[in-house]
Amino acid sequence: MADFHQNGNIAQFHNLRTQRLEQMVYELETFTQSRRISLILPSLFSELEGEALANILNELSQVTYVNRIVVGLDRATEKQFRMARSVFDQLPQNHQVIWNRSPRMLEFWNKLEQLGIGPVEDGKGKNVWTCLGYLLSCADTDVMAIHDCDITTYNKEMLARLVYPVANPAFPYQLSKGFYPRVDETKLNGRVTRLLVSPLLIALKKVIGDRDYLDYLRSFRYPLSGEFALRASFLPDIRIPSDWGLEIGVLSEAWRSMAPHSVCQVEIADNYDHKHQPVSAEDAATGLNRMSVDICKAIFRKLAADGTVFTPNVFRTLKATYYRRALDMIEVYAHDAMMNGLTLDRHAEEKSVELFAENIMQAGEVFLNSPHETPFIPNWSRVNAAAPELVYELNRIVAADEADYSPEPFISGS
Repeated sequence: MADFHQNGNIAQFHNLRTQRLEQMVYELETFTQSRRISLILPSLFSELEGEALANILNELSQVTYVNRIVVGLDRATEKQFRMARSVFDQLPQNHQVIWNRSPRMLEFWNKLEQLGIGPVEDGKGKNVWTCLGYLLSCADTDVMAIHDCDITTYNKEMLARLVYPVANPAFPYQLSKGFYPRVDETKLNGRVTRLLVSPLLIALKKVIGDRDYLDYLRSFRYPLSGEFALRASFLPDIRIPSDWGLEIGVLSEAWRSMAPHSVCQVEIADNYDHKHQPVSAEDAATGLNRMSVDICKAIFRKLAADGTVFTPNVFRTLKATYYRRALDMIEVYAHDAMMNGLTLDRHAEEKSVELFAENIMQAGEVFLNSPHETPFIPNWSRVNAAAPELVYELNRIVAADEADYSPEPFISGS
């Protein structure tokens, strides 16, 4: 994707293949003298059994400019936590594995719930939120980066390019968002971005009119990418959803709190692939079915917060407009795939669009029928105001779990 196009809304940084990785790493090592860099890895235990994580850890073991790595471990038993510690212990950097289901952590969640400031549901957002709190308690981070643990095409250049814009003291950027093409050897991927988010933003502009926020979201080449980096000064005040709307939620918070010239996107890979979620058309609680509803709700909430009035008629019109636009875009994607020697299953793509169209209506109904919903996890400034000791208690919990549960050799299938 070697171009130098700028959309005029946010800065875009491309890989023009003119900078050696070694030079970029040297500069990052220099930047860390004044801007310490930490990395968050939200992980499920099941990802330890996949092929992606072993390569990710091998690549990260060669990274010299990261000060701290924090792993948020979800859906793990005590034995699995011990095994996870063994797996991540190959990292030479200072690193911690947070066991989100430890007895101490469950007690911590209970305290938050009693104060009315706890995450409303389990999920990636809650995992990331916990890791943010831990980083704040360590007080040794100036730049925070995050990426997933299921990237099958991972290499260390991804992280270097991701953090460079916010780590460079000569740059004004406070948020860096990764982008990349989503293809494999045979087909186009990135279904939710291609078939839901892109046509939905176009449809919203047609139905509710011009909004700066819509132009802002449309400026991102891959708005649902899980790779981004932030200046740590932003972390105490960020409010994120606990569901699949995390990526849109972070972009929305940046829109709320940062000037446009403080946000950029950077090309971090020639190609990118990860574990693919099933559509799960028969189960609204899982897969792309659940994800599409959460993403729509995140966008609707932000537009409403900016003054947009939604009604049932608006959502009916939006569904029809989206559906027509999405079908038109499938035609373009089919031609793009054909020109590049790839395949595209038109039937499967149209079935996904039909599901997403219904989910736009479902998300709208949830939005209209839940006026008292509190969709975001309270930020850490709110937690500190309610109970200042909790941030430090989180730090002690992670240290105590690390001391009490020694690593065990990893056994696949356990």
